[in-house]
Amino acid sequence: MTAVPALSLPMTGNQTFDTAALAGKPYVLFFYPKDNTPGCTTESGDFRDQHAAFLAAGVQVFGVSRDSIKSHEGFKAKLEMPFELVSDPEEALCEAFGVMKMKNMYGKQVRGVERSTFVVDAQGQVVKEWRGVKVPGHVSEVLAFVETMK
Repeated sequence: MTAVPALSLPMTGNQTFDTAALAGKPYVLFFYPKDNTPGCTTESGDFRDQHAAFLAAGVQVFGVSRDSIKSHEGFKAKLEMPFELVSDPEEALCEAFGVMKMKNMYGKQVRGVERSTFVVDAQGQVVKEWRGVKVPGHVSEVLAFVETMK
């Protein structure tokens, strides 16, 4: 288990994602490469569709990418997401969770966010992680784990 570092970043809804303020509350952070891309749209939609079940389990959900707040607000509105998206253009949160990777895109090496999900418990410890996530069925797997935390 790893403790989540103290970080404060802007997020949608004119709010601030603050790890210290989340103390005592479990949450899910899902890191994704880019707003409005097919995999990210599907994954975000899956979290949206199961959001009520996460809340029923007492767990908040946050999406994280390097996109701007403006991009996030449009993406959130388009998909009618009931949770906030954290903007991490400086990669502070991405680096803290080690999700920046070299990837092949159209034959070129590109540095980007590896699709990853982390469950953080009420004590601010990472208790479960998924890296290199394949979208189909992933959100259901995360929810099943979260429901064991009650």
